[in-house]
Amino acid sequence: MSEVSVNSYEPEEGTYGDQGGPCPDPVKPLSSEASRPDLQGLLPAGHLSSADVSPSPSAEASGLLSLPWEMVTHIASHLPAQCVITVLPKVCHALGNVGKDSTAWQLRARRLIGPQAGFPVGPREDFDWPTACLEMEQLITCWTSQAHLLARQTQEVVEERGQVRQQQRVGQDGEPGAEGGGGEAEVEGVGVAAQEAAYGADEGMEVAIEGEDGEIQPIEGEDQLARLREELEERLEDDAPALMAEERDHRIMFDANEGQDGALNHQEGLADPRNHGNGRLEEIEHCQPARSPSPPPSLECITLPSGHIAQVNSVLLVGGEGTVCATGSRDWNVKLWDLQAGPSGTLLHTLGGQGDFSTHRGWVWCLASQESQESLLASGGFDSTVRLWDLQAGGAERGLIRAGAAVLCLSCQTDVLLAGTFDKRVSMYDTRAAEPLVKSLRLHGNAVMCLAADDKYIISGSKDCTVAVYDRRAGKGLKKLQLSSYLLSMSYSGSEVWAGDNGGKLHSFSMQAGTLKPLSQFDVGHTALVTGIHRTPGSLYTCSSDRTVKVHVPCAPPRTLCTLHHQAGVNGLSVDAGVLAVASGDVCVEVWRPRK
Repeated sequence: MSEVSVNSYEPEEGTYGDQGGPCPDPVKPLSSEASRPDLQGLLPAGHLSSADVSPSPSAEASGLLSLPWEMVTHIASHLPAQCVITVLPKVCHALGNVGKDSTAWQLRARRLIGPQAGFPVGPREDFDWPTACLEMEQLITCWTSQAHLLARQTQEVVEERGQVRQQQRVGQDGEPGAEGGGGEAEVEGVGVAAQEAAYGADEGMEVAIEGEDGEIQPIEGEDQLARLREELEERLEDDAPALMAEERDHRIMFDANEGQDGALNHQEGLADPRNHGNGRLEEIEHCQPARSPSPPPSLECITLPSGHIAQVNSVLLVGGEGTVCATGSRDWNVKLWDLQAGPSGTLLHTLGGQGDFSTHRGWVWCLASQESQESLLASGGFDSTVRLWDLQAGGAERGLIRAGAAVLCLSCQTDVLLAGTFDKRVSMYDTRAAEPLVKSLRLHGNAVMCLAADDKYIISGSKDCTVAVYDRRAGKGLKKLQLSSYLLSMSYSGSEVWAGDNGGKLHSFSMQAGTLKPLSQFDVGHTALVTGIHRTPGSLYTCSSDRTVKVHVPCAPPRTLCTLHHQAGVNGLSVDAGVLAVASGDVCVEVWRPRK
C-alpha cells in the first residue's frame, strides 16, 4: 500500500496541517512523566550509562534523542503512520514508544480530517487510534489521487468531444451548397479562421467587424447579419488567395517557433500513411499543446472475465489479503476467482454438488465467511437454502441448510451462522451439527434485510423500519429502535454500527454494553438504496443502486474522497486489505487494488 509522504503532513506556519486549525504546541508537556521513554542503550560510546542519565533536555546525549521528548514526538508526527508503527520500534526501544502516545495519534487524526469534523463518530473509549490513522492515510493517498485521475480523464474526454464537434462544424460549413457553390467551396481552402467566422454568422451569433473609422462595431439583427454574410462571401471570393497565403505564412512561423523537435514530429506525422489525405486534421492536432504525463495511479482496476449470465447480487473477498473473490449471481451460481492469476483474474471453480447443474435452485442473494475460519463459505439464495462450501477442498460442498424462506442476509461468527430470511426470522445454525438449527428468532414484523453480530450481540434490520438487538448470552431481545426508513446494509466493528437505508442515507449508532444508541444520519450523495457498506476505524465504503460507489473518511459528516460511476446499479461490495470488489447489475465485477 502506498504511504503518505512526509511532506504531506508539513503544517503551515500558524496552522495545523492544511486544515486551518490551531497548531499544537510541539513542546507542550505531557500529562505524566511516565510517558518519557527509557534511554538505555541509546547513548553513544564514551557516555555515562543510561542508569545515570535522565531523559531531560539537559542530559548529555547526542542526536535526535538529545531533544526534549515532546519535540521527538512532534517530529515523528510528520512521518507516515506506517513508519511509526512498523519501523520506529525496530530502530530502538525509545522511538518505539512514540507509537504508544495516544495524544499524538489523536492530533494526527485531527490533522487528517480537519477541525470541523467529528472523529470518531462513536465512543472514544478503547478506540484504536493507530489503526485509524494508518487506514486514513492509506485511504486518502490512494483514493484522492484516483479521484484526481478520474477528473482529469473526464476533462480530457470532454475536450476531445468538443474538438470533434468543432471539426464536424468546420467540415459541414465548408461543404458546397446548392446556392453560391463557388463561393462556399472556397471556404474550405481559406483556413480555420475564415470558416469559424462564416459559421458564426450562419448561427446568428453576435459578430463584430471593423468599421470605416477603425472602431469595432457589433452587428445585431437579421438584416445586418444578412448584409454581413454577403460582404463576407464577396471578401472570400476576392481575397481567398491572399488569405491562403497569409495562413500558410503563419503556419510556417508557428513550425519554426516549435523548434527542431516539433519539426521532427511533424515530419513523422506526414510520413505516416494513415495521415495521407487527412492533412487538415493532422495540422489541428499538431497545434494542440502537449499534455503533461499523468503520474501513475496508486490503484489499478481489473474487471473479472464475464463468468455470469445475469446480475451479480453479492461479492465477497476471502482467503486474506484480497486474493480470492467469491461472486453470487441471479444465474443461480457462485463462482470463485483467483485475483492473483493473470492480468484480470482467473476463474477457479463454479461451486456445486456432484451432478448439480447450478450452485442453487434460485437467485444467489448473499455470501458470508468466517473470519477465523476462512475455509468456510456460506451462500444464501431465493431457493430457501444456505449452502456451505469448503474452500480449502477446492470448493467442495460441506453442507446444506434448509431455511424455510428466501435467505436475504448472512453473518458468520466463530461458533454460529446467522441467517435473516423473508419470513421475518433470524436463525442461528451450528454448521458442525447434523441438525444445524440452534434457535429461530422472531424479532421483526417484516423481512430481515441486514445482519451484523459479534460474540455477544446480534443486530438486525428489517423492512418494517426497525433495528433489533439480541443478547446471545442472556438469550433475549434487548432493544428495538423504530426508524423512518428501513436498512438494507450494515457494518459493525468496535463500538460503532453503520448502516445504509432505502432512501440513500447513512445511519450511525453506538453499541456499548448491549445498548444501541442512534448517533447521526448523513446524506453523502446517494439517491437510491444503499446496497452495501463497509466501515473500519479509518475507512468507509458505500455503494448504491444509483450506480455509484463512494469512498469516505468515517468522520461526522463523512468526507467523500472519490465517487466511482457505473453503467448499472451496484448491488454490493466487499473490502479486504485495501482491495475493493464491486458487484453491479451489468454482469460485471470490478476489483480495485493497490498497484504493485
